[in-house]
Amino acid sequence: MSSAASPFVVPEEDSAAAAIEAIGEELALFDDWTERYGFIIEMGRKLPPFPPEWADDAHRVPGCQSQVWLESAVEDGLVRFAGASDAAIVSGLVALLLRVYSGRSPEEILRTDPVFLKELGLLEALSANRGNGIASMAKAVQRAAAEAAR
Repeated sequence: MSSAASPFVVPEEDSAAAAIEAIGEELALFDDWTERYGFIIEMGRKLPPFPPEWADDAHRVPGCQSQVWLESAVEDGLVRFAGASDAAIVSGLVALLLRVYSGRSPEEILRTDPVFLKELGLLEALSANRGNGIASMAKAVQRAAAEAAR
């Protein structure tokens, strides 16, 4: 599969920590959460196309109010993720998580605690159901990394 057609997210930054820092700086550019939500939704629109055959129960992330699907693959020792949702804001949250975690080693993913979601103010700004959903997505990413590390 050529990289142009790949559904897997390619990291923009060299490390998960650099991605978290960049996201924090980008979110800080906006004055309020309405603007930040717009930015997050735009991130979701830029996700690589998710293969329709992966939008099934086997790829569905449990615990999300919206439908969320994730796929992972290990390539050259790195875990790559593809993801999608049927809701615009949730697609953006998927994009944000995958920007941090996709294309990283299993060890780096496991070392990168999803507490950054709270530190960036995302969990407080979301509804309780959305907050639970993004926590479920983060757990799915961590599980895939743990599996890849075995």
